[in-house]
Amino acid sequence: MTYETSVYAEENELAAAEQSIYTANSWKLMWWRFRQHRLALVSLIFLVLAYIVAIFAEIVAPYAPDSIERLETFVPPQMVRFVHEGELTRPFVYELKRTRDPETARVTYVLDKSKPLPIKFFVHGEKYRFWGIWKADFHLFGIDARRQKVNLLGTDSLGRDLFSRLVYGARVTLSAGLIGVFFAFVLGLFFGSISGYYGGFVDTAIQRMMEFIRSVPTIPLWMGLAAALPIAWDPLFVYVLITLILALIGWTHLARVVRGRFLSLKSEDYVMAARLAGASEYRVITKHMLPAMTSYIIAAMTLAVPEMILGETALSFLGLGLRPPVVSWGVLLQDAQNLRSISLAPWLLAPGLAVVAVVLAFNFLGDGLRDAADPYGQ
Repeated sequence: MTYETSVYAEENELAAAEQSIYTANSWKLMWWRFRQHRLALVSLIFLVLAYIVAIFAEIVAPYAPDSIERLETFVPPQMVRFVHEGELTRPFVYELKRTRDPETARVTYVLDKSKPLPIKFFVHGEKYRFWGIWKADFHLFGIDARRQKVNLLGTDSLGRDLFSRLVYGARVTLSAGLIGVFFAFVLGLFFGSISGYYGGFVDTAIQRMMEFIRSVPTIPLWMGLAAALPIAWDPLFVYVLITLILALIGWTHLARVVRGRFLSLKSEDYVMAARLAGASEYRVITKHMLPAMTSYIIAAMTLAVPEMILGETALSFLGLGLRPPVVSWGVLLQDAQNLRSISLAPWLLAPGLAVVAVVLAFNFLGDGLRDAADPYGQ
């Protein structure tokens, strides 16, 4: 290929790329810009994996969240190893021997390096009901030892596997964030659009209501609403009510933003044309004005989910939200409320690290979507 031919081919490729940019729709442009935000892309992959783990919690967790082993309390996290006696082998953990310190009477665990326990994948173990429907005993990994379990994150004061409880808790905590955001966005879009579109007395009444809700301190309001829930109620029903409480408090920020956008959009030419064409007010709002905010709404939703997750975690940590036997990350953090537990078993703080990782991932994802959806960005 001659030099002139190669230059001509490069010019054609550049012209085709420019043409694709000019003809691409808004969603494709948004995706192209989002891919350039590496941290947001990694966060998206992390969150997808987290939700996959939450969906298949019964399979990923090697044991049931309420499986008690009283002779394995406060077992430290077991390290997965690949080298035994200088030879590379399949993943394994060493067997633990339970001993007691003669001076402090504290139970300790010593590694028996002569007995490696190989970790097997896709094994049969404890029976469960997948999503409470299908009976199964299939697990992602496990060991054959009958007298010992593989505890990747250690155990709690009752000998329950912390990794299994963390996986089960992910289903409750992560879904509470999504459900709470869904209800909050329904309320925010409804009141914000009505307030911005109609104005006048309706706008004034809605704004005063929002200002009253935002003026009340968040934590006391959460505590007051959550404490009103009777203890005897079904845990699943309490879970739904907790998400509704979070939504009733978290919708005001979106409503303010939607109101401001509607005040500017209702004077646009295409909105006036739709009115002159005889479109109903419902159609003008749902078919012409709300779609113009779709990119912002998606970005705002990802930034609102961490607030819901932190709210559920805070309520459950204080004992005012979800309660046992429901397993969530906030409920798990109740075991780390006192200094003695943290000093003896610092691995009980693992749910807190999980909350930090998920909240950071949602924030990075929201930043990437917001930059990608910015019409004035490059």
